[in-house]
Order: sequence, then structure tokens, then C-alpha cells
Amino acid sequence: MFKAILDSRYFIWALLALPSIPMVLALLSGQPGAEGEPVTEMLLHPTGEFSARFLIIALILTPMQMLFPGSGFWRWMMKRRRNFGVAAFAYALFHTALYIVDMGSLQAILGEALALGIWTGWLAFFVFVPLAVTSNNWSVRKMGPAWKVLQRSVYVAAIGTLLHWIFVHNDLGPALVHFVPLAGLETYRILKNLNRARVSAA
Repeated sequence: MFKAILDSRYFIWALLALPSIPMVLALLSGQPGAEGEPVTEMLLHPTGEFSARFLIIALILTPMQMLFPGSGFWRWMMKRRRNFGVAAFAYALFHTALYIVDMGSLQAILGEALALGIWTGWLAFFVFVPLAVTSNNWSVRKMGPAWKVLQRSVYVAAIGTLLHWIFVHNDLGPALVHFVPLAGLETYRILKNLNRARVSAA
């Protein structure tokens, strides 16, 4: 029974949706934040942060499975990697919608569009769109090898997300706490694959 629940797609989607519940309730209430900021502004940070977190989780799954090949937990997580990727996009979409509403006009949005902390966020979002749209078995079958090539652009989204986080908040600390472990694990994955290639060539 417990295994059936864990393997249910409804369970994983409910788990990924949990952080959004207080956000949606706050939005529906319309109550301003503790410092009097509009609720749309108050929710910008948590929606963006959860988007980044789910993106990072999706990216660390391959190196974590390489580190712990016998782990049932990481095998379970790996099977749900697409879910985490789509959840990252969903929170990014929520974040973007709040930003547009909070800015209030196209003129205001365009007025700051070239700021480093802003265009990197837009870059990450627009890279996310085709990745989310093609995160299904039908796209994998139809696109063939091109599907993996497209999915690798997720690293562009990750870099854009990191820069957006740093320059919007003018604070390296929280962004690096999230992204440095990812960089370390990705370095490990690349080095291990290069070592495998050398051994195979030898």
C-alpha cells in the first residue's frame, strides 16, 4: 500500500504542489506583507526560490545516482526527474505572472528589461518553456536524439536563474548556498564521464 502511494504520480504532484498552497491562499486573501508590500511583491521571492530549488533537484539527480548507484531512494527520485523539472517551470511561471502583475504595465516591464538581474530571469524563463512543453514521452519518441540536445539547454536556464537571483537581491550568499553544491556535483559527473571515456578508449 505504502509503495503504491509512493509510486503514484498523484503523490509526487501533490508533494511538489505543497509549497504553493500558502502562496495561493495569500494571493487569494489579498493581504499585504508584514512590511506593507503588495501580496504580489511579497510572493515574488518564494515562487522564484522554489523554482530554483526544484530545478537544482532535477539537475543533481544524475550525479547523485552516480555517487550512490545502489540507492533505492535516488533510483526513485531519478524516475521522477521530469516531474521536478516541470514543477520548476510551474513555479517560474507563477513567479513571472506575479512580476507582470506587480509591475503593472508593459512600459514599466520594458523600462527595466535590460538590467542584468532582469534579462537573465527572462532568459531562464524562455529556455524553460520548450523544456516543459517537451517533458513527455510523446516528445521523446517524436524528437529522438534532438530531445536530449534540447534538454541540455537546461544548464543555460540554471545559469540565468543563478545570475537573476544574485543581481536582483544584490546578495551572493543565498544563491551560492543553493548553486555551489550543484556545481560540485556537476563537476564530479563530468570528470567521471571523462574518466570512463579514457578507460574505454584505452
